[in-house]
Amino acid sequence: MSDLFDLTGKVAVVTGGSRGMGREMILAFAQHGADVVIASRKIDACEELAEEVRDTTGRRALPVACHVGYWDQCDDLCETVYSEFGQCDVLVNNAGLSPLYPSLYEVTEDLYTKVLDVNLKGPFRLSAAFGKRMFDGDGGSIINVSSVAAIEPTPNETAYGAAKAGMHAITKSFAREYGPKVRVNCIMPGPFLTDISKAWDMDVFNARAETDIALRRGGEADEIVGAALYFASAASSYTTGAILKVDGGAGWAAG
Repeated sequence: MSDLFDLTGKVAVVTGGSRGMGREMILAFAQHGADVVIASRKIDACEELAEEVRDTTGRRALPVACHVGYWDQCDDLCETVYSEFGQCDVLVNNAGLSPLYPSLYEVTEDLYTKVLDVNLKGPFRLSAAFGKRMFDGDGGSIINVSSVAAIEPTPNETAYGAAKAGMHAITKSFAREYGPKVRVNCIMPGPFLTDISKAWDMDVFNARAETDIALRRGGEADEIVGAALYFASAASSYTTGAILKVDGGAGWAAG
């Protein structure tokens, strides 16, 4: 069964890949045989992780500075990957942001645009650019990372939830556009204890988890790895257009 998850000879690109869930996916892909591309706005963090990947796995690791909110930088990332490796087998659209704001009325146009650009425009363009190359080549897998906010948004994450709901829509559209050679799926995480959780009141969160989350806790970053490996590998060979909730049993009201 381990052969189903083997990524030997593959190249995997992860945006937002230098920390949190992205970092764990990078490490897991490399441990399963893939060469990896770590894309993030902060090149120093990408370079640091790339060195760790090389030292611990012996795989090739390429750090790339990329702000996915900019269309041209998405295209540049694709060109860089194909120039360096000649292929991309797995693309993970993981980069995202959800800034705090005092009220919905006080959301500025700049904040709204930034949230939609990073969480939806970037994944759209990257899926188009990489997906076409994959389709014209040997195929591949695109993995989007959304959020339970896509189906059960709170007033604190409205623009973010709207963008993630849009990610669900493009997952299904791109699955049809680039099938049968490219599989396009989406992981929908619930509350994970990554950098974003540093802004939470953890006493309030833990109390709420006791009643609102079946597993009664937030997820750890490495607990996203099983879903990512499934979608990246041959284990999901007959799965496309799927949205997989990984949330510890949260979001019951939305199913």
